[in-house]
Amino acid sequence: MSLQQLFGWGTLRLALAGIIGAHGWHRALTGGVEPFGQWLDNQGWPMGVLIAVAITAFEIIGTLFLALNRYVPLVCLGYVGVYATGIAILHAKVGWFVVGPGRNGAEFSALLILVLLSVAVHHWPSRRA
Repeated sequence: MSLQQLFGWGTLRLALAGIIGAHGWHRALTGGVEPFGQWLDNQGWPMGVLIAVAITAFEIIGTLFLALNRYVPLVCLGYVGVYATGIAILHAKVGWFVVGPGRNGAEFSALLILVLLSVAVHHWPSRRA
């Protein structure tokens, strides 16, 4: 792989780690885990607070693995599952746009999913004959 490719994919992977990590850390440090869990409970999810704790922990710990270039495909696919679920239970119901003509829409989550899938495929182990 060329230096340009290493820089490009590495920058993208680190950007994902920073963005997703900031999301988890913000929720953890500002008391957002409990309200998130209660919202999940109100949506009919069992053990909503436990799910919120697990998602928040994954957003924090998983990003360390991304930053360290470890288990990248697995971590990315885990995040795809989290954000696809978010689209299904919240974002798709309120529209496409996050801001501007809408609020809380699916566009940012959809972009994250596409980037996560791209990074996962790029880091997927290849079989060598």
